[in-house]
Amino acid sequence: LEGLWQAGETGKSIVITHPHSLYGGTMHNPVVEVIQKAYRLSGYATLRFNFRGVGGSQGDFDNGVGEQDDVLAALSFLTESGFQPVDLAGYSFGAWVNALMLQREGRSENLVMVSPPVAFVDFASIGRLPGLRLVVTGSRDEIAPPGVIRQMLTTWNLSAHFDIIDGSDHFYNLHTRQLEDVLGRHI
Repeated sequence: LEGLWQAGETGKSIVITHPHSLYGGTMHNPVVEVIQKAYRLSGYATLRFNFRGVGGSQGDFDNGVGEQDDVLAALSFLTESGFQPVDLAGYSFGAWVNALMLQREGRSENLVMVSPPVAFVDFASIGRLPGLRLVVTGSRDEIAPPGVIRQMLTTWNLSAHFDIIDGSDHFYNLHTRQLEDVLGRHI
């Protein structure tokens, strides 16, 4: 897997996952970069990577199945580097893959989901997410509609913070600063 690692000052670390590979999602996505910046400013070591078949990462798109193994590989890299626990954040498709992996493995204590695509992919198999700390979406996000997410939080984790950025769509155009602020308050 191709990834970008940046050291931190606090001893804390995070893996950040990107949006849908078949729709141009990469670790260089502007929203992924906002997530990385917010954590870096909070002193975290950050690792973002390209899912299989994207950029310099080997393999082929696997509809979220093999991508779960990619997340596990990134988590293992940080764990083997001495970080414990490792937080996990994902944007759109990346949020879905993270949630699927956690249903299978449960290897992250703190999970952040930015615009989980509940109106685009099937979240029916996602049950309780005890490590879910924050979910963020835009008030105009048709792929991650606030009303649907609010209903799903009753299953995922009622104690998770839920922030809606007024006026933002799925891509956070003109709203990246608000997203960075929301993340910064909850890290």
